Amino acid sequence: MQAAPVLPAGPHAPAQRRHRKWTFLRWGTPVVLLTLWQLGSALGIISQEVLPAPSLIAEAGLELIRDGQLADALQVSGLRVIQGLLLGGVIGIGLGTAVGLSRWTEATVDPPMQMLRALPHLGLIPLFILWFGIGELPKVLLVALGVSFPLYLNTFSAIRQVDPKLFETADVLGFSFRQRFSHIIFPSAAPQVLVGLRQSLAIAWLTLIVAEQINADKGIGYLINNARDFLRIDTIIFGLIVYALLGITTDAIVRSLERRALRYRS
Repeated sequence: MQAAPVLPAGPHAPAQRRHRKWTFLRWGTPVVLLTLWQLGSALGIISQEVLPAPSLIAEAGLELIRDGQLADALQVSGLRVIQGLLLGGVIGIGLGTAVGLSRWTEATVDPPMQMLRALPHLGLIPLFILWFGIGELPKVLLVALGVSFPLYLNTFSAIRQVDPKLFETADVLGFSFRQRFSHIIFPSAAPQVLVGLRQSLAIAWLTLIVAEQINADKGIGYLINNARDFLRIDTIIFGLIVYALLGITTDAIVRSLERRALRYRS
């Protein structure tokens, strides 16, 4: 009986193997680092007073989850970021669109925006406290200020880089301004605006980390400050990990939105 012939692997097999290899490396490296960290703590190489073991940090996190403190803090911090992102997004995209569409607006609006952008917005915290007090408003405004500039610059640049031939075609077809914006400007500018949104989200969480360290009575920053007073380094590190996970999660959401919105390019 003749043996069945062995079919050659498909053309995509090497690419799939390479993809699995890089995926394994991406996930394997953090696992190896955590294992070495835990081992170093167990052997006394890494001082628990400087850097607690991953197991102790996980226990501190579970403690915050069980008593509900983490859920309350996430709700407060998430609301601050959403409010700041919406306010800063409206300002940044609105001004970027106006400046991108009008040379007159560029001449009048862009110079003050560039001067404001040169200021370190986190350095304005004492001034914001004097102006707006120590409640929610200065925190939200700081996030909005940090968020607005990446969206402003990316929107402005994206509109100015739209292919002029598309506008010439719109003139021939007799497009109105609304048709130009919806059929030419918006689709052409969307990829770069979404890049600005990803940058803004990173800045939003970074700003919130600093803003919540000052006169906060709730939120993730409050948990970190409270842990500092009680010398709970494990809780402090867990709070920083939560900030990082929130940043990664929101960035992944925007990347998913970007793939869906720009699937026509594939």
